[in-house]
Amino acid sequence: MSIEVIVEGIGLWSTALAGWESSRASLLGHDEPAPAAAARPSPSLLPPNERRRAPDSVLLAFEVAQQACAMAGREPRDLPAIFSSAYGDLAISDYLCATLAQSPRDLSPTKFHNSVHNAPAGYWAIATGCMASTTAVSAGADSFAAGLLEAALLAQAESTPVVFAAYDVPAAGPLADVVPTRAAFGAAFVLAPRRSNAGAVLRLQMRAEPGRGLAPEPTLLQSLHRDNPAAASLPLLVALARGAPDVLALSAGPRSTLHLEISTWQN
Repeated sequence: MSIEVIVEGIGLWSTALAGWESSRASLLGHDEPAPAAAARPSPSLLPPNERRRAPDSVLLAFEVAQQACAMAGREPRDLPAIFSSAYGDLAISDYLCATLAQSPRDLSPTKFHNSVHNAPAGYWAIATGCMASTTAVSAGADSFAAGLLEAALLAQAESTPVVFAAYDVPAAGPLADVVPTRAAFGAAFVLAPRRSNAGAVLRLQMRAEPGRGLAPEPTLLQSLHRDNPAAASLPLLVALARGAPDVLALSAGPRSTLHLEISTWQN
């Protein structure tokens, strides 16, 4: 059985790809990626005080989700949200471990609060005033495929648009020895269930076969983001940038593959 949704909006941010429209030429291999204007995203949906205190994982998830909602012309407060990350915020995990080992009484309550895996989902619900469901998903290296499938199923089951954001940030401290992620990467999509909406048609189907890695292009982008689990979205982003029908297979587990059929954009 397959699931069909419309991609209404797309968000994208890394230190080399600062938005969907500005990055399409790089995704197609026409231009080299241009460095982002800032080392961290600065999503306007977060109030300034919260923006200063929020960890990089929250800023990244907000930035791409906000971009996708804006492109889709959807109000964030109206949409159920799925947030997917393999590791959560590794810098905060490193801080917590180091502080607990050296001086537990100095542990920051704010950083402890931000350490939970669903921190971006919680910030999102509060900042946008969203009363719809928010869900945090983690499936290791296959977190992008798991989150995309969850969002598509929710859009179809509830007959409502859903915003889905996948994000992962660099490892820090001793964790960098076991987690190879070195650069932040985030991508988001607004998925809607009705074919009458404008957007690319995306058909998803789970198959019981060995998962696959990243597609072989674009090489330069993979060299920057190969070890970031959220960058498993790159083949889909490239296919959407081309605007032509395509078929992809994303790893969804040791013995599972998520097959994607992308049709041309509907107006």
